[in-house]
Amino acid sequence: MTPTAAERYVTLGLELGRHVDGIVDAYFGPRELAEAIEAAPPVEPRTLVAAAEALLDELEDGWLRDQVAGLRIYAGALAGESRSYADEVEGCYGVRPAYTDEAVFTAAHERLEELLPGDGSLAERYKRWEDSIRVPTERVEGTVAAVIEKARTLTRDLIELPDGEGVGLDIVRDEAWLAFCEYVGDLRSRISVNVDLPMTAIELLILAIHETYPGHHAERCTKEHLLVRGGGLLEETIVLVPTPQSLVSEGIATIAPSVLLEGDGGAELAAVMRDAGIELDLAHALAVRRTLEPCRWAEVNAALMLHDDAAGEAETQAYLERWGLTTPELAAHLIRFLTEPTSRSYIITYPAGRELCRAYVTGAPERFRTLLAEQVRVSDLLPSVRPPV
Repeated sequence: MTPTAAERYVTLGLELGRHVDGIVDAYFGPRELAEAIEAAPPVEPRTLVAAAEALLDELEDGWLRDQVAGLRIYAGALAGESRSYADEVEGCYGVRPAYTDEAVFTAAHERLEELLPGDGSLAERYKRWEDSIRVPTERVEGTVAAVIEKARTLTRDLIELPDGEGVGLDIVRDEAWLAFCEYVGDLRSRISVNVDLPMTAIELLILAIHETYPGHHAERCTKEHLLVRGGGLLEETIVLVPTPQSLVSEGIATIAPSVLLEGDGGAELAAVMRDAGIELDLAHALAVRRTLEPCRWAEVNAALMLHDDAAGEAETQAYLERWGLTTPELAAHLIRFLTEPTSRSYIITYPAGRELCRAYVTGAPERFRTLLAEQVRVSDLLPSVRPPV
């Protein structure tokens, strides 16, 4: 029997995953398909390029074609094709990275000066503020678990979560990321939180919501329930990192905290932190975070410096510390993220995904449910944003 386009797409994604661990973010499709691929020798990247091109020739414009186009670019990179970092990112995600003028960061810093008055440089004051709301490492696991439970309750007011969904929680170290939602299928996820770096109370709230409710887990279990079980869409049983799917997913997860924290649920979530012995002025903390949002584009600048301008890691780390107001430890962590094969191009998904999804939802909050429940293309979101993204 001739495989369907969806089967060929899933096979292509799984074959690419044999070359680079982590490219397949999740797979919960037919076990026999994955087992057959694992039992055979890996397919050479050049052959995968040809397979992607053949599939692209047959697909009509749509969500699946966008996905295959991203995989084509990634397979080409594995096959040794030469293209600029900006071209690689645009080919995978559908948005082109460009340098953000440092005047944008300067303006954000000036606004932050008003929120964090006092002696010393802005970086010193920002660090003192962060230190004042640090969560002791030994309290992270219990506090994250409590936030997840409250966020789950609040998310049920936004969207009907499927019966049987749920998450487990692990505390980990020595990873390139701060937290990770591993969707294992059957409406379940494993949430891993990296405690290598100190975490503030507001970071903990944002991280827990981002990874679970109404962020990554809520999206995945809703789409499994509606699109896979309800709609029979095999292509939704795999989540692939170097594709537009990931940009939309990170956009959903990045605006998810504001959906809860800036709404009626904010007070309830702040109360969870107080119950854990952590005092947090939520309104002030959110104002600080919003003010710093433009500085997230400094991370995209840093990626362009590393990969297109051949800047050294020390120069790039200093850039992140200056414009992103990151600590040396976090800046070093970001450098690692920007140089890992699975994440080097991924950094665009956070600020661009946030801007696209926020603009799409603004003025039409019911669209947040659309993001969680339907196949939304990057091209669907672009008209909502004033250029450039």
